[in-house]
Amino acid sequence: MGDPEIEAMSAVATALSDVEEGAQGRVLRWAAERYGVMIATASPRAGEGTRDQTAHRVDEVTEEEIAEEAPAYEHLAELFAKAQPKTDADKALVVAYWRQALQGDSTWQSATLQKELKNLGHGVSNITDALNSNMRKKPQRIIQLQKAGNSKQARKTYKVTHEGLVYVQGMLRGEDS
Repeated sequence: MGDPEIEAMSAVATALSDVEEGAQGRVLRWAAERYGVMIATASPRAGEGTRDQTAHRVDEVTEEEIAEEAPAYEHLAELFAKAQPKTDADKALVVAYWRQALQGDSTWQSATLQKELKNLGHGVSNITDALNSNMRKKPQRIIQLQKAGNSKQARKTYKVTHEGLVYVQGMLRGEDS
């Protein structure tokens, strides 16, 4: 019997060979979500050129487009400088985007964000307030997934929502939100 990983790849390639390109992306995103895998596209395929850089409405930006732009930033400082967040809530969201979309952390805690912000010289006075501000937005940009402990200071686990990822992409394109 051959290598199970190679056999799985072959089965996926065979299954996708008769599916149109747009549907292939949906199938792969579904599979990644189903099996808890973060995927990112480093660059367009050879000969396809670059993605159209025209502005999109928030609900038109896809997860694929978010992933396509994500690898352009090697360091958090580069991403942060490009996004130019002005409020504490936006600063926290940009760092959360970095952790989740670029570092592959599907979830994270507030202390991680505060540490990253302090390392950049952009610490916020109250990281919990910054996160709560993003959770109060409609639609929410960040959601709380879990709380460990009963105290007000209990460790909470968070995740950036699709809307939050799209919002940061808009900041990176220089769109006023």
